[in-house]
Parts: sequence; structure tokens; C-alpha cells
Amino acid sequence: MRIIFMGTPDFAVPTLAALHEAGHTIVAAYTQPPRPAGRGKKLQPSAVQTEAQIRHIPVHCPVSLKTAEAQADFAALEADVAIVAAYGLILPQAILDAPKQGCLNVHASLLPHWRGAAPIQRSILAGDPVTGVTIMQMEAGLDTGPMLATARTPVDDKTAGELTAELAEIGAQLMVGTLIDLPLLHAVPQDEAGASYAAKIDKIEARIDFGKEAETIERQVRAFAPFPGAWFELEGERIKLLKAEVVSASGDPGFILDDQFTIACGAGAIRPTRIQRAGKPAMAVHEFLRGRSVAAGTRLT
Repeated sequence: MRIIFMGTPDFAVPTLAALHEAGHTIVAAYTQPPRPAGRGKKLQPSAVQTEAQIRHIPVHCPVSLKTAEAQADFAALEADVAIVAAYGLILPQAILDAPKQGCLNVHASLLPHWRGAAPIQRSILAGDPVTGVTIMQMEAGLDTGPMLATARTPVDDKTAGELTAELAEIGAQLMVGTLIDLPLLHAVPQDEAGASYAAKIDKIEARIDFGKEAETIERQVRAFAPFPGAWFELEGERIKLLKAEVVSASGDPGFILDDQFTIACGAGAIRPTRIQRAGKPAMAVHEFLRGRSVAAGTRLT
């Protein structure tokens, strides 16, 4: 098939690679323009742009798809289908209508659950036992289109980073199979009664409130690892908590209970196992404690 691929972050790369390796003709890769990043704030191409250039696929980085010129350029590619994975721009109706078989989206949830920008993080925060990927025929609404295929996987104790990588691979293979079976598939409308919205993550959500239950905080840690990173302050220093376990202990919320850095919560306690100090690489907690003594009774904020 002649495919226009539309995606931006690492999550989208496995799908682009799988489609290319399956023998489809990727006539163009649409992605977000390069953004300033790093200490020098130099313009950095997206993960999809980098992968597309390695594979000698033409790259388009429009700021908007709302102009008549952008829509004409898109239509001129005469694609059979557009495949979208975390692209980051709203697709106007003219774009949705241009490919012969429309636009298909790789969405990292079991729709209609967790429509929106942050389905993986919201699923972890909610304590969902299972999540997955949905291949959806796109329409004007936000992740509301009829579904062509789904695949499921347990959430277990995975971080958002780990789950994102897993779902990216699942989605890639699911999309390849969907295109093979596309003439035989019947799109199923979503059940609006079961819909939920995965709002974009606000950085303020990453600050840990030790007055909450230990299980809730542990999910917060996994949902925000590796980015933006759940955090607390220790004697004025901000520290990201990247991995922790729930333990049987109790005390005043926010206070260190022992020499293993166990922290009392509103109910139960958590024991950090991996942290990151500002401007430093991530490290195991026992390495941190070798260089800095944190006594029982120390209060975290």
C-alpha cells in the first residue's frame, strides 16, 4: 500500500519501522518540527524524523495542517491510507478524507477507555490491571472513531516508560496485521457509556503527597517514570522517585522510619529503590545513602 505515516515520539517509531519492513511504500512521514532540547537548546528532530531519514523516507514537518496549501500537498501524495501514531496535531476533515481508505490510528489504550493525550499514565494511576492498544478508524472527534482491532497486556508493576515501549511494539505488529486483513474487517463503534478521558499530565501532579495511601503513591511513581518524575523535597533538595515498593510499616506521613529510607504514608509506607537528584544520573537508593546519611525521623516535604 501507499502509506503516509504521521507520528512524532519514540512510541511511533516501531510502527513506522514495521510498516516499512513489511514492504509497504511509505510515501512520506509527517512529524512535529524540530524542537529546542538539551542544555544548549539546539533544535532536535523528532524520533520519527530521525527514523524516517535513516530509511530514506521523505519527511514533512508542517506547523499546521489547516491551510489549503498543506492540505493540497497531503492530497497530492495519493496515499491509500494514512497511519497515525502519537502525531500531535489535530487532523482537519480534509486530511482525514484525503487517503483512499482514510486514516488509521494506533492508540495506547483499550478504547473507549482513556481517550486523549496520556492514556498510559492515566491507566497506571487508576490502577487498571490491563491495558492495550486499539487500531481505530479516525474521525473528527477525539479518539472516538470505530475500532478495527485491539490487543491487551497486563499492567503489572510496569512504569510508564516500560509500558510505553511494550505497547509501541504491540501496536506496530497489530497495525501490520490490520492492514493485511483490512478488506475483511468490520469497524465496531465505540460504546460511549464506557468512555473515559486521559487528560494531559500537568507537572503539578508529579509532586508526592505522603498523606495519600502507599499504594496510590507507588502508582504515581510508576506513572511518572521516567518523565516528568514523581518528586519530593529532602532538606530543600528536590529528588525524583523513579521506583519504590509498598511495605508494611506505619508512622507520621512524610517521615523517614528507618535506615533503609522507608517513608510513612497516610496508610502504609513506601521504600524507594531508585531515585534521581537534580542534575545527576539516576541511582539506586543504597548508593545514595552511602554518600548521604538520612536519619530516621527526617521529614520529607
